[in-house]
Amino acid sequence: MAKKAKVLSSEVGYNLAADVYDENENYLNSFEQGELIPLLGALDGKRVLDVGAGTGRLSLPLVSRGAHVTALDVSPKMLDLIKKKQRRVSMNVTRHDSVESKITTVVGDAESLPFENNTFDIVTAAFLIVHLKNPTRFFDEAYRVLKDGGILVVTNINQKDPPTVKTKEGKIIIESFYHRPEKVVEILESLAYGIEENVFVKEGSLWVDQIVVARK
Repeated sequence: MAKKAKVLSSEVGYNLAADVYDENENYLNSFEQGELIPLLGALDGKRVLDVGAGTGRLSLPLVSRGAHVTALDVSPKMLDLIKKKQRRVSMNVTRHDSVESKITTVVGDAESLPFENNTFDIVTAAFLIVHLKNPTRFFDEAYRVLKDGGILVVTNINQKDPPTVKTKEGKIIIESFYHRPEKVVEILESLAYGIEENVFVKEGSLWVDQIVVARK
């Protein structure tokens, strides 16, 4: 009889999955189909907080476009991979303002962000709220750390059944939750965000990802 996959928290699960996470990068990118980054506008000199940054799938492209990125995740092992990628890129950069000097990694909880009020121009959260039972607290925290007029860009994947992930410790499932698109917008509006974009990425007639741009 096949051994049942363990259901684990994001912190424990992603620490175990860190070594194999980048094998799925093309699959993860397919949910957004290039739609997310263009919604952020000009990034040069902007302070961006990437929450649930993982191994830097979004953080590193943002830095390459001139943003000063703080990458936050609950998994130290995922963030360690960002540091390794930074070092590899920095070896090939001769400018003073190298990638390594523009990105900071922070281990932290999305629902209790360890930053001062009015710190960031942009907060991004790709593949994050699927791991939050109720995203209200995170949305509220993002509002707090955003500067006046700053934007939160959040993705909401259409995933009712979390995938099984193969790790060196065996098969695991990382705890996940489904959020109705209209509910995500409703929560954001209740916290005084203004909704500027509500984009649905589709495959055929089925939506696979919702990308919301909300302004403080």
